[in-house]
Amino acid sequence: MTDILVPLVSLIALEVILGIDNIIFISILADKLPENQRNKLRYWGIGIAVIMRLCLLAFISWILKLDQVLFSVMETDFTGKGLILLAGGLFLIYKSTKEIYHKSEIAAEESPPVPKVISFGRLLTEVVILDLVFSIDSIITAVGMVQELWIMYTAVIITVIIILVASRPISEFIRKHPSFKILALCFLMMIGVALLAEGLNFKIPKGYIYFSMAFAFLVDFIQMKTVKVPRA
Repeated sequence: MTDILVPLVSLIALEVILGIDNIIFISILADKLPENQRNKLRYWGIGIAVIMRLCLLAFISWILKLDQVLFSVMETDFTGKGLILLAGGLFLIYKSTKEIYHKSEIAAEESPPVPKVISFGRLLTEVVILDLVFSIDSIITAVGMVQELWIMYTAVIITVIIILVASRPISEFIRKHPSFKILALCFLMMIGVALLAEGLNFKIPKGYIYFSMAFAFLVDFIQMKTVKVPRA
């Protein structure tokens, strides 16, 4: 029984962590939409991520081939997975940097430009791109943790239930607290750098990344509770 529970719980924890990254990204994008479309983007984004993982599990043999070396440049080997992670990392760094600039520099201008209306389809496309990167990364990692395919399917299904329950509170919390929104964007930028490093065969232990994120979140949360807003 232990041989089943330990890898199952470990895999669920991994999927939840990657799922939270998705929720943060989707929540920030959802703020660009009217309020009646925000939940729609969140549920569609999470749903597509789950479908991608389940479909990729069905093509597990093809996914494993993405870890094979395609070519080398200056003694650095590049695989299919590495190229996807490089593209995903650049995309994540670009989006998070752009959002940080928009929320800090442009918002501080005396006459900020009128925000452009962004279509639901465009934002959903950006979510799908990131879903694909995280899905391939999580599936290849899952194969290294467990061998039984049914455990992977079970972990994905349990994870989606957890993520769906937690998605709305996390999204609302980020939306109501601007400082946490900037912190979340910094998290995404850090994850983008980690994806770039992994794509270049330099793996940064995920434990270090998520511990630093948790510590920064705790410091910001303590500051929010201790700093009193002066009354008018």
